[in-house]
Amino acid sequence: MEPIVAKLVEQFELPLHSPILIFSLILFIILLVPILLEKVRTPGIIGLIVAGILIGPHGFNILEKSLFVDVFSTIGLLYIMFLAGLELNLIEFKANANRSFVFGLATFAIPFAMGYPVCHYLLGMDVWASLLISSIFATHTLVTYPIASKYGITKDPSVAITVGGTIITDTAVLVVLAMILGARDGGLTSEFWTRLVVSLAIFIAFMALAVPRIAKRFFEKQAHQKHSHYIFVLAIVFLSAFLSEVAGLEPIIGAFAAGLALNRLVPNSSALMNRIEYLGNSLFIPFFLISVGMIVDVRVVFDGFTVLLIAVAMTVTAFAGKYLAADVTQKIFRLRSEQRDLIFGLSSAHAAATLAVVVVGYRAGIVDDRIINAIIVIILVSCVIASFVTEKAARKLEAQAESAQDARPSRQEGEQILISLSDTTEFENLLRFAVLIKDRKSSEPLSVVNVVPNTEEAEENVVLARRALEDVRAEASAADVDVNVMATIDHNPGAGISRTAREIAADMIVLGWPQRNGFIAGFIGNKFGSALYQTSKTIFVCHLESPGAKYTGIFVILPQLAETADGFDMVWRKIAKLAAEHSTPVHLNCGRATHEAVKRCLAKHKLTMKVTFTDFSEWDDFFIVFRKMSDTDLLIMVSAREGDAAHTPYLDQLPQKLEKHFGQLDKILVYP
Repeated sequence: MEPIVAKLVEQFELPLHSPILIFSLILFIILLVPILLEKVRTPGIIGLIVAGILIGPHGFNILEKSLFVDVFSTIGLLYIMFLAGLELNLIEFKANANRSFVFGLATFAIPFAMGYPVCHYLLGMDVWASLLISSIFATHTLVTYPIASKYGITKDPSVAITVGGTIITDTAVLVVLAMILGARDGGLTSEFWTRLVVSLAIFIAFMALAVPRIAKRFFEKQAHQKHSHYIFVLAIVFLSAFLSEVAGLEPIIGAFAAGLALNRLVPNSSALMNRIEYLGNSLFIPFFLISVGMIVDVRVVFDGFTVLLIAVAMTVTAFAGKYLAADVTQKIFRLRSEQRDLIFGLSSAHAAATLAVVVVGYRAGIVDDRIINAIIVIILVSCVIASFVTEKAARKLEAQAESAQDARPSRQEGEQILISLSDTTEFENLLRFAVLIKDRKSSEPLSVVNVVPNTEEAEENVVLARRALEDVRAEASAADVDVNVMATIDHNPGAGISRTAREIAADMIVLGWPQRNGFIAGFIGNKFGSALYQTSKTIFVCHLESPGAKYTGIFVILPQLAETADGFDMVWRKIAKLAAEHSTPVHLNCGRATHEAVKRCLAKHKLTMKVTFTDFSEWDDFFIVFRKMSDTDLLIMVSAREGDAAHTPYLDQLPQKLEKHFGQLDKILVYP
């Protein structure tokens, strides 16, 4: 008995050394802290940082800094920046590029300009220390980005502005750091600048040109090896971070660049994105937040009046500079107060970049222990305040977005999408398409139906169909989407689809492109047997053989008077959703009156997307319009049923012509 007790005592000697025990402790902290703090409406980030303080070497010394902790905290930091780049709406980002530049300049220049006189004249630091600390005031880490992600407001322009500004200000700080070190060591030579510029150019070229091509090729070749997709993404993140470090930049810049490079290839509603966010938000990012707390020594605040004075002066200066930068950005671009607060909350947390700069300065002898301790206080206070500010602003923006959604008359609660697998066995791409266009606010599951012919073997076939549909359920669960699978018996597939759509009150139906040659003609012309004429629901007929990640644009063709259809607004909400998921522009081909209706629809629903317009009304020269279409575009042709205002006999012929001349092209026929 005594040896067992002795072994237990040895295992629990502080600080802990058993990797299993350390990992168990960290997991319980990640599990329990957010649950406990949720009851007192406190951001979980604060609890994780405080937990790190308590268990760290400056707290109860339960854990010490080690390679194990460093590796996981580094993964978490890189994950935050990677997710920021991956979730960024590139179209929104480009639209806000000028605003990001202005904010990046302001959030660097204002804290830097305020910090230098405070450090040099008030605190009595020398020139080099004052320049270094002033640049530290300008840095920030997107520690509170997971809060914005949790509330689903990462598409808000204020987030795009802040993320873009983060890259600008952190890059400027690193350049200032290189200049300070170079000037002190006499190394600020032409050779130094040449090496920096060349290595940076090579890094940018590799990330912008090579990585997207490699990733696209990998996803296409390994389309069915879903588990390997996540490993590939993670490998790209760390390779990019390493190459960024080699180029003379911080690894966080490389991680963000990896997110941008893979942005178009990983749709936000895809199963791969779900895996990336799940592991990051569940494990790696909380580990990083705990590690931030472990470096904080609260006792330094009470270690003499000098340290307290320095800490207070530096903290006030840092927050004042960041708030002024957010306020200036709001006034220049006429943003709402909630957006200003969100920008301030996201940009006021000092952590990774701040630590990196101050540690380099400490090792170079530019700053002493007092400054290190004061910086630690700034990190603690800034993370706490930034968490509360971001949480409050995110809640307001989410509430405003939801009220705006509720006020839209065209939006239907509990959106129902029915996917029919009657005519095709290629369920994977149909399901992926439905997941992408599904309203994320809707709690209703996707409905999948397989219509079995009413023959003597019907009952047996229903059992087989239901068993086959379990693969659909497994695929949807990977994307965190609920699916209701059904198999039904009917003499006619169209009637079975129509009846099921009525039973579940479906808003739209997703069908696969008929696989038999010439069968599309039957689909269009058979008014009694086709689902097209058995129901008035909006129908998407999809031919999606290629991975959706390849699309570089969405090519939309609309007939005259298309705007008169009841489902016109809903169709454009779905097209905008596709464009946002793939970060691609929309090439619109229609008459001018229809174009004006599209612009009114986009403005009405506040849909952000890049749209280029080509006036197209001469349907006799229909194939001329395809001269501007790329092989990597997704073709969406909005048609009309017979009897609709937009219907013409020519529309009934177009699907057959598309089938004949563009058989391999990814395309979608839409019948509002």
